Amino acid sequence: MPNRGLRLVIVTTFPPSTGTLNEYAWHFVRAFQQKREIREIIVLADELARPEPELPNQINGISLQIQRCWQFNRWDTAQRLMREIEQINPDAVLFNLQFATFGNRRIPAALALLTPALVRQKGIPSIVLLHNIMDTVDLKQAGFAGNQLINWLTKFAGRIITRQLLRADLVAVTIPRYVEILEQTYAATNVLLAPHGAFETPPPPTAPSTDCWRFLAFGKFGTYKKVETLIEAFAQVQTKHQQPMELVIAGSDSPNAAGYLNTVQQQYAHVPNVLFTGYVPEEAVAGLFQSATAVVFPYTSTTGSSGVLHQAGSYGRAAILPNLGDLADIISEEGFDGVFFEPENVTSLALALEQLLLDPARCHALGMQNYAAACGLPISDVADWYLLHLQTLLRQPAIAPRFQQEVL
Repeated sequence: MPNRGLRLVIVTTFPPSTGTLNEYAWHFVRAFQQKREIREIIVLADELARPEPELPNQINGISLQIQRCWQFNRWDTAQRLMREIEQINPDAVLFNLQFATFGNRRIPAALALLTPALVRQKGIPSIVLLHNIMDTVDLKQAGFAGNQLINWLTKFAGRIITRQLLRADLVAVTIPRYVEILEQTYAATNVLLAPHGAFETPPPPTAPSTDCWRFLAFGKFGTYKKVETLIEAFAQVQTKHQQPMELVIAGSDSPNAAGYLNTVQQQYAHVPNVLFTGYVPEEAVAGLFQSATAVVFPYTSTTGSSGVLHQAGSYGRAAILPNLGDLADIISEEGFDGVFFEPENVTSLALALEQLLLDPARCHALGMQNYAAACGLPISDVADWYLLHLQTLLRQPAIAPRFQQEVL
């Protein structure tokens, strides 16, 4: 008997593209592929900068189509997406977004974020998973700095776009403070606190090797993730201790900071044992984290829930991080822990690195605590959470007749 489940469209960046949230999307989509309630998944993804083979996409016989139909910073992204969605005529659309998903230029990014409201207008059930909100973003740190008037206009436009995003049937956020802000500032009644989920649940990790202490920083760098302070702190620690150690800076430039890592690499070429890996393909991520002794978060501010912290935890690695913004929320709400430092303070970060270097047992204990926090809810269960809410939407009177007609 054929599967008469949902035909689901997911709008997201998707590997092998290097767009923000691409790794979360990879695990998120794979979780949906394993659900018997799903008949077909169509991913409307960002176009690749150069031709590359798609990653393997068949699980349990559930069909996955990847249609790369929009480009970063294009003005017509909403039009392109709506054209595809109207042709597909899915049962529901799920958006995996943050405010800079579609562009680092204000107008193209804002226009594309109107898509969920347009989908709702068409009567297609929609859920937006929103990883950050404009109300908490430091524009300067996020790479959108301007003069006072431009910043005010950006914040004002951000509030308008937020109201448009809230026109989706449901908006899911992963930090409790976001729920409070959206309900209090925008009088939203369709906002839900969603679990982030663990990408994988590997076996309980062994203690990291201390033959060579390997500190890892992972992500997209140049805006609120800056590595100058980290390199200088690492250099200080390296001169004081004889233990072999490495600093691995893994990832690429933020779209708002093109050329940043190349500049930093040249500036600090004199510091030994610092490795810049560039973009890390999905299949190499697990080995990267497993080879690390601890994961460092050289953040000056935050712009949403940290997938990197969940990854570090899922591989049982200790975290060295600033106690600020959304990271502080995750730590207090989800049970993570780490060694803390003052943002952009070389001495403070060097002391934090030394704390773990001098206490391997504590390093392992923190890693195990983070493992327990990260693996509390697998991303497969998160997919069930979204399916439950989608099925509730599909039972609503205005939506149910169309869906029932399709499956009968």
